Amino acid sequence: MRSRGEDLVRPDAYRGRRVTVMGLGLFGGGVGAARFFAQRGAQVTVTDKRHEADLKPSIQALADLPIRYVLGRHDTDDFRGADILVVNPGVPDDSPLVAMARGAGAQIEREINLLFKLTANNPKIGVTGSNGKSTTTALLGAMLRLADPRTLTGGNLGGSLLEETAALPEGAPLVLELSSFMLDGLRELAESPEVAVVTNLSPNHLDRHRTVERYYEAKRVILDFQDASGFAVLNWDDPELRNWAAHVRGRAIWFSTQEEPDGDAAFMDGAKLVVRIGGGEEVVALQQTLRLPGKHNLANALAASAAALAHGVKPWQIAEALATFNGLPHRLEAVARSPKNVTFYNDSIATTPESAICALHAFDGPTTLIAGGYDKGSSFYELGIAIAQRARRVILLGSTAAKIEESITRAARELQRTPQILHAKDLPEAAQMAATGAVPGEVVLLSPACASYDMFINFQERGNQFAHLVRNLALAAG
Repeated sequence: MRSRGEDLVRPDAYRGRRVTVMGLGLFGGGVGAARFFAQRGAQVTVTDKRHEADLKPSIQALADLPIRYVLGRHDTDDFRGADILVVNPGVPDDSPLVAMARGAGAQIEREINLLFKLTANNPKIGVTGSNGKSTTTALLGAMLRLADPRTLTGGNLGGSLLEETAALPEGAPLVLELSSFMLDGLRELAESPEVAVVTNLSPNHLDRHRTVERYYEAKRVILDFQDASGFAVLNWDDPELRNWAAHVRGRAIWFSTQEEPDGDAAFMDGAKLVVRIGGGEEVVALQQTLRLPGKHNLANALAASAAALAHGVKPWQIAEALATFNGLPHRLEAVARSPKNVTFYNDSIATTPESAICALHAFDGPTTLIAGGYDKGSSFYELGIAIAQRARRVILLGSTAAKIEESITRAARELQRTPQILHAKDLPEAAQMAATGAVPGEVVLLSPACASYDMFINFQERGNQFAHLVRNLALAAG
């Protein structure tokens, strides 16, 4: 029986076909798709509303290929005349240009869908959620690589795995971070990974999905097309996810940092991380061996351990990965320390209030929080409470600064605890204010609770600038 991806890898599959890649971006998916088609002889046009200066790293990565660029705009002819339109995950489903291409007979394709087609004979472990999915994906990838060095890790984590599929042996696993946008696309394929992990749920990307219900529906695609042999690793501590039990078609494994769920589960027994599947229990690690700070990372470790054990990874391999994993850039990353013993943490990945709340709860000493950015329509009520409870100071910037301050002020009246609230015009000023006013032993935490689009290209650029700024400030203080 021929696999669904076999036609895609024929040398002549795309020769001469007109391919438009809509949205080059900087995360690698657009680059991977453009390279995939150009190397197979397609006539590739890349179109993006951003200008060349903004997309320079991605354009340089494709410099060896004959690709036509239309930047700073979209031309309708590139959509009417396309045989294949590759749509970036960030492009809304109701885009008139996508509808135009579809109406003209174009095949609508997505990078993640193409990857699933090319790897039809490879098991997939997918991770989604509102927060923690990147760390969980990377940690899970580390576990599986110890069991099978052929394992590939990618998806929304960044980069593209398309080119690596050519040499990927049948049966080698893929560990994929899947965003709500990617899952929306996978609905078209009626595909879900064999092992699905959902870290947690909270309102996010409402500027795109419009309602919380539609956002959750997109996330649930990770379960919707599993069969009875699949595993769903779900957060017992999340009230919304408990309601998903009825949607599980295979076996549910619940993970919790708060209690011991019934049935298949991953939980804490004192300081021990325990996973129970099919009646047998395995102690996979002790809490003190984990290198990642915070209770939220304990939840990530339990979720990854459950998924790895369900896939067949041995307990000792899980333990080794947990003991050696140092985390990812921009995720509670310690980037500088001053002579006054002030530690600066880059948590730029925190683009939701919930993720910033988790970051605040990771530290017990005096904390200065830098927060604010692009407004995705999130509520900051709970964040205001967390800031009033746990921060000594907060420095606000970006388009959400006033909304966050309002939430802090309201919470401070109720809790009768008021942190110092400051405003900065940009990140350099915020970093300077944070460093100047910090007390010995303090944590300065960039955990914005918002997207970066009002000031930066993406969260990586924001985090890199913060790290550069505070390292220089720490050196100057020395």
